[in-house]
Amino acid sequence: MRNSPILLFALLGVTLSCMAEAQQSVRVSMTTSLGDIEVEVYPERAPITANHFLRLVDGVHLDGGTFYRAVSPENDNGSPPISVIQGGIGERAAPFPPIAHESTETTGLRHLDGSISMARAAVGTATTEFFICIGDQPALDFGAARNSDKQGFAVFGRVVRGMDVVRAIHAAPADAPTDIEYVRGQLLEQPVVIRRVRRSQ
Repeated sequence: MRNSPILLFALLGVTLSCMAEAQQSVRVSMTTSLGDIEVEVYPERAPITANHFLRLVDGVHLDGGTFYRAVSPENDNGSPPISVIQGGIGERAAPFPPIAHESTETTGLRHLDGSISMARAAVGTATTEFFICIGDQPALDFGAARNSDKQGFAVFGRVVRGMDVVRAIHAAPADAPTDIEYVRGQLLEQPVVIRRVRRSQ
């Protein structure tokens, strides 16, 4: 067949394209006490942050952690208001040093509905805590006013399955006692246990 080489070349191109796309993301499954959440992590776009998270996953460091904080415009003590759930290993010792900050200006990623991003205090302090956005949250991107340093937070992936679980966590009662004024009214009365976190591909 005269067109066979062309057809084979075209099919090879499609195959290589699919392989390249697959290499650009890693699927991770979180089993929680409210259901499963699957996230797609982007090591090529956010290499420092994504590979740090995968290191936590591969070392089984996130097993037994919790989602413990739910922020909404109704209880937010910061400005502009946001909607996120925050999780991690809390007060357990971080297994690795803090990582360098990868801003959304650097990666091109944004805080959209379902985006997963590292929590931090000052720039370069992110270790084990992360959050998931409910709805688009441009206030968390580079240059926005949520942080006085205007550096935003480091997105490294996005939820691809289980946003119903994320929203259920976000809707859980959040009035656990705390001495920290900034998170008052945001800590879940019954934290949602992160039972198991593993690569799913």
